Amino acid sequence: MQNSQRRRPAILVQLADLFLIQLSNWRWSWRSALIVGTAAPLGSIVALGIFARSAGPEALAYVLTGNMVLSLMFENLDKVCSNFSYMREVGTLNYFATLPIQRCMLVLATVLAFLTLSLPSLLVTLCLGSMILGVSLAPHPVILLVIPLAAIPLSGIGALIGTSTRNPQEASSISLLATLVLLGLGPVIVPPSRLPGIMLTLGRLSPATYAASALRQALPGPLTPRLWLDMAVLAGLSVVIFWLVGLKMDWRQQ
Repeated sequence: MQNSQRRRPAILVQLADLFLIQLSNWRWSWRSALIVGTAAPLGSIVALGIFARSAGPEALAYVLTGNMVLSLMFENLDKVCSNFSYMREVGTLNYFATLPIQRCMLVLATVLAFLTLSLPSLLVTLCLGSMILGVSLAPHPVILLVIPLAAIPLSGIGALIGTSTRNPQEASSISLLATLVLLGLGPVIVPPSRLPGIMLTLGRLSPATYAASALRQALPGPLTPRLWLDMAVLAGLSVVIFWLVGLKMDWRQQ
């Protein structure tokens, strides 16, 4: 085991190589990712925007940033779930387990690859959504940290589902259910004043709540001290979820 540890490339080399492998495997899907990742959020923005206009600018900001979270779910949670479920089904994870790499680097590289592929759809959702809703944007540089922190725990949930389910069909069903539940719990698309107390309480357990809150502060603004709490919770949830994925993933190298 000590010899195998010495033969392992450096952490950053592992991450870069695995990132390029995953990115090259899915490079052909960026067009479909752009369509799927924007169609549902933009449709939701148009539909919900009709009702949110009478509630004022705050409600419109919730609709915009909540649907950006929806875009992240479609292109990160769902896609990462499908990827890990497929790799588990066809034995690709067994192949990766024979390489001198750490399992956490495979998870992180996969998450970063799908995040990269999801950025065009996220940008289109933001730009067109703000135009449709009439929401003024004042992006703060902290958005460069908020977007990956919002996407990583959602992707981690996808990886956890993909490595825990029995087949891709089951993974797809549970992934869709998780997307709907996370989106409905807490003030993600709907302002907290319009939600019952039980949903607000349960929403504190959802990374989507903190992701939407951080995006609202970093894009329409203004920044508040709550942003640092949101980012800390998202980072903490990422660590916990990645640890759970590592426990569930079949891996020959221990």
